[in-house]
Amino acid sequence: MIAKSCFFIGHRKASEEIYTDLRAAVEQHIVEFGVTEFLVGHYGGFDKLAARAVIDAKKAHTEVTLTLLLPYHPAERPMAAPEGFDGTYYPPDMERVPRRVAIVRANRYMVDHVDYLIAYAWHPVSNARKLVEYAKKSQF
Repeated sequence: MIAKSCFFIGHRKASEEIYTDLRAAVEQHIVEFGVTEFLVGHYGGFDKLAARAVIDAKKAHTEVTLTLLLPYHPAERPMAAPEGFDGTYYPPDMERVPRRVAIVRANRYMVDHVDYLIAYAWHPVSNARKLVEYAKKSQF
């Protein structure tokens, strides 16, 4: 079986109220879609909830991995994988990207290179919403 991957994108402000649905979406992606690799950033509430949902899922699905997306070069901003994560990932060629757009560019890279996207983007004018629209136009 070929490993499937999933990335999370969402608003910085996300209520604990979405956790149950988010955890169910993670479970569905593992059981129904065969996802074994999840990737998430670390710059907001949604990212924290997404990471927690995968960490909880890993208790029952030991084959699942959780990777932290790094938008800034690890030599510039060293960051160890937080507890519950299996490692970090810095997309190729990001060193040439201006810092002010690094997060947006890293997120777009992930959308272009994963099999699934779990999103929480309700606000019409946001980078999360723009990324969801980009994903809809591309592979999703």
